[in-house]
Amino acid sequence: MREHTALQKQLFALQDIGYRDFHSRLIPNIDKAQIIGIRMPILRKFAKEFSKTEEAKSFLHELPHQYYEENNLHMMIITSVRDYETCLAEIERFLPYIDNWATCDFPEPKCFTKHKKDLLPHIRQWIASGKTYTVRYGIGLLMRMYLDEDFTPEYPAMAAEVVSEEYYVNMMIAWYFATALAKQWDSVISYLEERRLSPWVHKKTIQKAIESYRITQEQKNYLRTLR
Repeated sequence: MREHTALQKQLFALQDIGYRDFHSRLIPNIDKAQIIGIRMPILRKFAKEFSKTEEAKSFLHELPHQYYEENNLHMMIITSVRDYETCLAEIERFLPYIDNWATCDFPEPKCFTKHKKDLLPHIRQWIASGKTYTVRYGIGLLMRMYLDEDFTPEYPAMAAEVVSEEYYVNMMIAWYFATALAKQWDSVISYLEERRLSPWVHKKTIQKAIESYRITQEQKNYLRTLR
């Protein structure tokens, strides 16, 4: 085993073994040996201070990382970048190295919200990439950023066109459509009525929507007839 870097030694000083054992069960595709075990509020606090250092700049270029928490730290740093072009470039560079749903699903960079139109071509490219977590990231952005006042019918079509055997892609598609049902029911219910999603995504979308507090009881009853 290679010797830990100075940063890794700092991260291991924040380790919680019990939390590592618990959290490792939530990301089964990651080897437990790659998980240090740092509670998210503690890692966020560390990231806030670490991002101000010169070491943070070099850390962003040291890819791939060895530990799960290093990937999360990386995402925390780049999502806090205020300049849109710089942030986008860092996201583009890091996406191929994301290897789990938790790192992938971090909230979008705040600077993205002011550049939604500029961001769309990149989201389309990510969704079409065929790379599990790059696709998931793109669909996640569609869900978080384009289901309210910026919504157009072309966006659910982008998600529905994805054909994948990957669990973490299909789960995100289902999550997208369950959220879309809560926010844009009239525009997306036809995807279920016409069974335009894969059978697994169709069933999972209905399940997640029925579990949602944002879906009315009447809507839930109707969704049950579409199973």
